[in-house]
Amino acid sequence: MEALGLMPASSDRNPDAGFWAGRRVLITGHTGFKGSWLTLWLLRLGAQVSAVALDPETSPDLYTSLALARCDRAAGPLPGSLADHRLDIRDARALQELVALVDPEVVLHLAAQPLVRRSYNDPLGTWATNVQGSLHLLEALRPLSHPCAVVMVTTDKVYENREWCYGYRETDRLGGHDPYSASKAAAELAIASWRASFCGSAPHQTPHLAIATARAGNVIGGGDWAEDRIVPDAMRSCARAVPLTLRNPGATRPWQHVLEPLSGYLRLAERLCQQPQLHAEAWNFGPLREANRPVVELVAALHQHWQGEWSDLSDPAAPHEAGLLHLVIDKAADRLDWQPRWDFATTVARTAMWYRQVAEGASPLLCCLADLDRYLAS
Repeated sequence: MEALGLMPASSDRNPDAGFWAGRRVLITGHTGFKGSWLTLWLLRLGAQVSAVALDPETSPDLYTSLALARCDRAAGPLPGSLADHRLDIRDARALQELVALVDPEVVLHLAAQPLVRRSYNDPLGTWATNVQGSLHLLEALRPLSHPCAVVMVTTDKVYENREWCYGYRETDRLGGHDPYSASKAAAELAIASWRASFCGSAPHQTPHLAIATARAGNVIGGGDWAEDRIVPDAMRSCARAVPLTLRNPGATRPWQHVLEPLSGYLRLAERLCQQPQLHAEAWNFGPLREANRPVVELVAALHQHWQGEWSDLSDPAAPHEAGLLHLVIDKAADRLDWQPRWDFATTVARTAMWYRQVAEGASPLLCCLADLDRYLAS
């Protein structure tokens, strides 16, 4: 199955291949970690994918290693098609021209400046990309003359973090201490305002767009090579046999495999097309409660699958980052029939083994397809 790039047997919990086959999909941020996984999944579903992003920032990077735009893919043909475009979403005119060319039926917006620590170094660029870039996309979609479902991806960090033990619900107050978190909270407000102002039947509005936002927890999985992220840092340290330094070992996060929120985004897009008025709002996609673990527990679990060492170099003068955070996902469970499938142990095992197998010479594409098949069968 993996060698042919075919989808496993259908399940009510899995994306509807009949819905996605041949559908015109625009994805932004496809060269990033989550975007690469999502592009691969859409191609296996048979979608006609048009993708826009900047060039990958890291070397190696998952998108390049998957070689999705090549016809001679190592895993055989994928049913879908991919048109790869490179532009900055801060360029409103170029984005408008691309949207007009693609004429999408579904939009999955992942393009962002996604790093907290980088946002301290480049706050204006972070705000411009995450807020203004998102509005550029919505403005570019206004002229569409047919229904289009739009999933705008933000983050679990949009909430005003009170460092309490309770999970955050979609109706909780938005906030954000650091520039990244605040920019994503601002994007949520801007998107909600744009939807209220310009979606409808009035002369200045469009009846064609159904817009939702998706707030996901900390995602891990094979192929993330970003700087200043705990899993890539840990896997690099294992591969090089050098100790890992933890800057915030006690920070607790809702760890989930990258396939978990992506399945939520696909489910949400399907429902937006089917019942737009009932689903055009904000949605949380997080892991099971037991997956809320401190960084040090995550690293210890990773080292069970790939031996390594770590040391605590906590810096009290370092820029602020949230210490305790998790999401309530009851709404997605009740109204989208979406639930996370992999527990913490499975998530960590699949992640560590991906990196180890690739370091030992395995194909990144085949490793991704194997994880996707396991996930769909679970």
